[in-house]
Amino acid sequence: MKNYKLIGLTGTTGSGKSVVRDIFEENGYKVIDADILARKAIKNCIVEENILLMFGVDLMTSNGIDRKELAKRAFKDKASVNILNSIMHPHITTLFINELKELTASGNEKIIFDAPQLFEAGMDIICDDVVAVCADEDIRIKRITKRDNISEETAKKRIRIQFSDSFFKENCDYYIENNSTLEDLKAKVKEIISKI
Repeated sequence: MKNYKLIGLTGTTGSGKSVVRDIFEENGYKVIDADILARKAIKNCIVEENILLMFGVDLMTSNGIDRKELAKRAFKDKASVNILNSIMHPHITTLFINELKELTASGNEKIIFDAPQLFEAGMDIICDDVVAVCADEDIRIKRITKRDNISEETAKKRIRIQFSDSFFKENCDYYIENNSTLEDLKAKVKEIISKI
């Protein structure tokens, strides 16, 4: 019998998922971060070989794959994103399962999986509840350009490749609009935590 609760956290890029994750963590949840898992997965020799085959051998540097350049090439269109996902997701899933086993074996009963591509990876089906964080596009563009040091045009491309706000509203158990203050966001998250 399952002795833990797994919450999937997803949403649009630049929406403030990391802040929401931190609030869950402050309230006793252990975090599994898909971005950290992706950084581990990209070092797997099979993943590395497939990325170089599909996106160019010139991506290899003395420090491994140039992740920034890979992002440029992968986010140019939906087909390229899908190729990268097909390479990365199986390995990320394996790493996720291993980390989940470790956490639950240690007695952790509340776990949040911070995964921007939760639905794309088909991982939503294993979550007890899914929480989505979204925000207005103009707010997200400002956040993304500042966070990732990219142009507005590049930020818009990344946004257009992802699922829409309406997708998350229709497919998630809880939906947070993060267009206001940090205090407002904290109140919304704490309300969801109390319901979960």
